[in-house]
Amino acid sequence: MRKLLIMLAAAALLAASLPAAAFAAAPYEAYTYNYYRDSVPLPAPFLPERAVSGQELGVGSFKDPNDIYVTNDGTVYILDSGNNRIIQTDDSWSQVEVIAEFEADGKQDTFSDPCGLFVTDEGRIYVADTGNARIVVLNGEGEAEKVIRAPESDILPDNFTFAPVKLTVDRAGRIFVVARGIYEGLMQFDENGAFIGYAGTIGVTQTFSDKLWRMLATDAQRERMQLFIPTEFSNVDIDYKGFVYSTSIDLNSQTPIRRLNPSGQDVLKRFGYYPVMGDVRFRIFGSNSGPSRLTDIKVLGDGMYTALDAFRGRLFTYNDEGELLYAFGGKGTQLGVFNTPVAVERIGEKLAVLDRGKNNIVVFEPTAFGSAVHLASAHRFNGRDAEAVEMWREVLRMNANYDIAYLGIGKSLLMEKKNKEAMEYFKLGLQRDYYSLAYKRYRREQMQENFGAFMTGALTFAALLAAIVLARKRSKGREARREAGAL
Repeated sequence: MRKLLIMLAAAALLAASLPAAAFAAAPYEAYTYNYYRDSVPLPAPFLPERAVSGQELGVGSFKDPNDIYVTNDGTVYILDSGNNRIIQTDDSWSQVEVIAEFEADGKQDTFSDPCGLFVTDEGRIYVADTGNARIVVLNGEGEAEKVIRAPESDILPDNFTFAPVKLTVDRAGRIFVVARGIYEGLMQFDENGAFIGYAGTIGVTQTFSDKLWRMLATDAQRERMQLFIPTEFSNVDIDYKGFVYSTSIDLNSQTPIRRLNPSGQDVLKRFGYYPVMGDVRFRIFGSNSGPSRLTDIKVLGDGMYTALDAFRGRLFTYNDEGELLYAFGGKGTQLGVFNTPVAVERIGEKLAVLDRGKNNIVVFEPTAFGSAVHLASAHRFNGRDAEAVEMWREVLRMNANYDIAYLGIGKSLLMEKKNKEAMEYFKLGLQRDYYSLAYKRYRREQMQENFGAFMTGALTFAALLAAIVLARKRSKGREARREAGAL
């Protein structure tokens, strides 16, 4: 009994000496998918730090907020759509400004149900003012520099209604717009606001049952069927190279995330075990069934990006090769889970998710595991292979069942031409293609290293074999001459 009391006391002292965060459990499960399509649990890559509301900022309650944007210097812009205003604050949520009115064409003007915004490094604010069927461009003082209204073009339908909902802007000032009811792709406007065409049209995806039913249906039934028209984009973001990342909601598609080059072609890498589509294992029938509905995307940098699944309230982060690094999140009432998440942003190393259902912003802080995964992926993306190997090994010390770490080490070793060691890690990571590549290189390497010895041995063997054959011929010749002399 005394020994048990001593052990309990020691455990209590140890618990008191550790930080509280070590014992804080995440209100969600983090996971990824392995080679066998099984969901593999992970340590939480992020933990909820706080929730920020309009009351806390001193501007009154948010009402149906639709978007959030964070600039490189940490300035946060919140599109409080229901209140028709933009709230600007810093990354410590202390200095707050409100833009509810602006001067345009010499008079005061206001927003009407704005749905999307983008802010340049110079502080220029682009707003998809959906209710007013226009895009408003504000300068740093909150004055309208430009107003882009419904464009006129021969490629637009006669009954076209301009309803911009999301947008992003490249360094040249070109605007890429997700417009409601537009299926031809993203609308493009030049730096002067002139419409210049579409980018990245989404192809139609039909299931086998859809095709079979259309083959068997009568003409009347075909007329009543839903038309197979392209899918709308749901959101956009842009990286520092000018590549546009987009999401769409198509329950039959395995490519809801796309990376568009300047020509509008999808160049997203998809080298992971499974498609870049959020959850790849889900129930087909019943509640909470069906694939992910990706409604926002954020480029994190160093080849990584995070997609938001509004259906299940989850975040999926991928590296530049389309491998799922981790997924986490959920729906509920606790801090860290959501009601109706609509946008995700990055604030330094933290993530911020705007929840329209709860009218707040949830801020997530990276854990040691999440930071190590990000740093290892960044090292690998930037060609620092030795540093990447060390960080992936640190990740494995925290979770030995993390296949991506084995693959990351294997790829870095492959770049360093350590083919034999790379083969071992690819085997642990169940990556057959890379294992075959490492094996071929290792085999060629062994052939090159041992070519001299091999050729020397081969020539020696050939010479020895020739000598033996020659000796046998001479021996047979002598025997033949003896037999002839004896006769």
